[in-house]
Amino acid sequence: MMSIKKALFGGIACGCILAASAVPSLAHHSFAMFDGSQVKVFTGVVTRINPDANHLQIFFAPLDDARRAVIRDDNGEPQIWAVEMNGAAQAAQDGISVNGFAPGTIFSIGLHPLRNGQPGGDRGESALYKCPANTPPDAGEHCWDVEGSTAHGDGEIPHEGELQEEYVPE
Repeated sequence: MMSIKKALFGGIACGCILAASAVPSLAHHSFAMFDGSQVKVFTGVVTRINPDANHLQIFFAPLDDARRAVIRDDNGEPQIWAVEMNGAAQAAQDGISVNGFAPGTIFSIGLHPLRNGQPGGDRGESALYKCPANTPPDAGEHCWDVEGSTAHGDGEIPHEGELQEEYVPE
């Protein structure tokens, strides 16, 4: 006869396995949630990075136009945006990694915003431009304007609203 302890342990183990196997399927989604006809250009400060097999996400606080402080909400908390891109392995080929974009890193990106208006978007074919450490761009400029900045990825950042055609992910 099986002891209660063994049965309980077996049930917990099965539950953990089922829960863990469900996470990747929940994390992978369609890109229809992003508006490929728009691009928003941001310069911000990385707050955290989430490397995942399906989609790497960089969470960041956008900088104000003076490039001296993060934009804050009505409660005084930093606004946090998320940019999503291909999985961690593919992003690493572009030089985008947890170590390379650690919290505090200043970078610029063009993203296709979420259709629902939430603070997030898809990288699309945009490169990320990383400012040198502790060197924000001048007022109104972006990291690609800063001497010593590095580009990550092959794409370019179109100016806001200057898409030639709608971006449709493959």
